[in-house]
This record gives sequence, C-alpha cells and structure tokens, in this order.
Amino acid sequence: MRQYLCIDLKSFYASVECVEKGLDPATTKLVVADPSRSSGTICLAISTAMKKEGVKNRCRLFEIPPDIEYIVATPRMELYMQKSAEIYGIYLKYIAKEDIHVYSIDEAFLDVTEYLSLYDMTARELGAAIIKDILDTLHLYATCGIGTNLYLAKIALDIMAKHSPDFIGELTEESYKEELWDHLPLKDFWRVGPGTVKRLASRGILTMRDIACTDKKILYDLLGVDAEILIDHANGIEPTTIADIKNYKAKTHSLSQGQVLPRNYNFEDGLLIVKEMVDLLCLDLVDKGLITDTLSLTVGSDYKTGTRASTSMKIKRATSSVRALTPYFEQMYKKLVPPDGEIRRLYIDFGNVTDEAYQQYDLFSDPVELEKDYKIQKSVNEIRKKFGNNAILRGMDLQDAATTKERNEQIGGHSRGKSRES
Repeated sequence: MRQYLCIDLKSFYASVECVEKGLDPATTKLVVADPSRSSGTICLAISTAMKKEGVKNRCRLFEIPPDIEYIVATPRMELYMQKSAEIYGIYLKYIAKEDIHVYSIDEAFLDVTEYLSLYDMTARELGAAIIKDILDTLHLYATCGIGTNLYLAKIALDIMAKHSPDFIGELTEESYKEELWDHLPLKDFWRVGPGTVKRLASRGILTMRDIACTDKKILYDLLGVDAEILIDHANGIEPTTIADIKNYKAKTHSLSQGQVLPRNYNFEDGLLIVKEMVDLLCLDLVDKGLITDTLSLTVGSDYKTGTRASTSMKIKRATSSVRALTPYFEQMYKKLVPPDGEIRRLYIDFGNVTDEAYQQYDLFSDPVELEKDYKIQKSVNEIRKKFGNNAILRGMDLQDAATTKERNEQIGGHSRGKSRES
C-alpha cells in the first residue's frame, strides 16, 4: 500500500510577507493586494488571523470590514517564487525529486512509500518532521495530508488537517468512507465545483455516499465523462501515481494569456489590449517554435455585473505570425463587444499548438512576408532576452491605455517586488 503526503503552506503569500516584516504569520492581520489598482482589487492572499475575523480569501479590499485593522502588503512574486524554491529544497532533503510532484507554488505531493523503512518512521512522523523543518528554517506554517493515494492525501489536507491539533490529516479508503462519506458541503471535495454540486442536487445527490450509491447511468447522464472520476473519488479510489503524472504527455497543447484591467475599458481601448496580448502570445509561439490554428477570445464586464462572452474559430493555416493572427482576433472582438461596450477582463487562447516544422502555405499567403514577420519576431525575442522585456516595444504599447510595458515588469499579473537579497 502506497503512502502519499500532500503538503500545503498556510496562507503562503501573506505568511511570507509577515515573516519578511518580522511578524508572526499566525497572529498578524495582513492582506496581500495592490491598493494602487483601486479598492476593488482582489486580495491575492490573507493571513490566518484575517480568516479568523471572518474575512474571505480572494475578497476585494472594499469588502473587508472597516473595523478590522490590518496591514496591506504589495505582492512580490519573485520573493514568493524564491521561498517556494527554498521549500522544495527542504523536500529534497528527505525525498528524491522523482517522488515529488509540485502541484502549485505552495503545495506539493510526495510519495514517501519507499522512505518510511529508510527513516524508520510512519508517514505521519515523516510528515511532521518535514513541516517542522519548514517552520524552523523559514518560519512558515504548513499543513499535511496523508493518504494511500493522491486523492485521499489531498482530501486529508483540505478537509481534515486544518481541524487537527498537529495540522496533519490522514485517510485510507476505509476511514474515508467512515469519516467523510456524509461530509457537507460537497464542494469541499477536490474537483467538485458549484456547477457539479447544483446538477447533483437536482437529483437529490448531496454527499459522497449518495454518489457512491447512485446508479452510474444517472451520473453519466448528469455529468458526462466527468462522472468517471467522481465515481472513483466517491469510493476513495485514485489510480494515478506521481510516476504517471511525470510520464504524461498531452496530446494537444495550448498557450493562453489573460488579464484583469485596472478599470473599465471602452471599445477602442479594449481592442488595443487584445492586440497587445496577441502580439505577446505570438512572440511566445515563435520563441517555442510553435504554430496554432485554433483561436479563442473571452471578454468580461465589470466584476459587479459579472457577465462575460466567448467565441472561438479554427483557421485554415496554422501560423505564429502576428500579422496573420491579429485580424482574426479583431473580428472576434467586434463580434463580442458592441461599440459602446465596456470591458474589464480579457482572455485569449491559442489552441491545437503544434511544432512549426508542420507549417504549410497556401495560394493566399505570401511566404516572403510571413518569413519576414517570423525573422522580426525572432529578433524581438532575442533583444528582449538580452536586454529585458521592455527593451523593444511597439508604438501601441506606449499609448495611455496600454498595459504591456507595465505587465512586462510583473509576474503572473502581479508586481515582482524585491526579495531581501535584492
């Protein structure tokens, strides 16, 4: 029987900021957000103490009750990435990289099956040793889930560890059914979203026990192919291993980019942002030696109304040319956004990405012009790599509404910030 750990750093970004300021992450009321983006900006993280005050994670600044005194820390993504790397270094003291799967910047799965006899420890003892090492070394608090498969380790972390005195939860297939089959709400379980909960509830299916005892045909009618995973999970089953994850090769690939704008943009300014995003994503295609023939665009209104619209298209000839792809996105944008419309969010995607060696030309393409575009894009990438992303910009990037120049100085849409060593 295999033994997995799933380790998560508590309120990671907020905790890092507390430690950097010499404060206790467990008691300090702190939020990580960029107030320069207005009071409507989303809090990237909130400290444990803020959660105890009833403040919701991923809230907006204006939603925090005015009677709560707290510190606002501007996001510093480079610092968080550096700390994440240091935490990974701690994992490597105990477990080989082949047995570690980094799930996110603050969460990882560890297959400890072959290490328990080596250290003469139980999985719980080894998990406790690792999270203590993280606390002693970096002063960051961690929680740990233990399971006989990856799913049970994740559920033990998400649902049980935070209620345990030692912040460790542990599950087997048998104890999962005994302790969590009737747990509510159902959305607490990994990969069970609000839409799935609503569809299941329409048939009186409210718990994991209900799912496990429901006729499979009903579940497939409700959820389609997603029912297969949910049926396994309802029974505490997950056949995928870390080795399977590391050996997985996707059949199709995509590149995407999205952003939340600092304010509501009108039609023309929104179109400018779409062009900027297409330009940057085309540079990414060229840098990776890829081409695409499947395009999609999603636009969203102000977060107060929450409306959004999407469209996609398949083009005849796969390409990485910004000259060729930009008109398609202009066409999709004009289809989605009325001339008097306002937008706040944009998301573009290049799907069915393949190697540029498979690029073909047709009678309507000018191969000389396309080759010229390609060489220009290659040169731009070389200059950016050598001198920085803002070393060369298009004229549109200098317009007042443009965001490329600012975003080139960010990581994941947030300020890079500076680490202590900077």
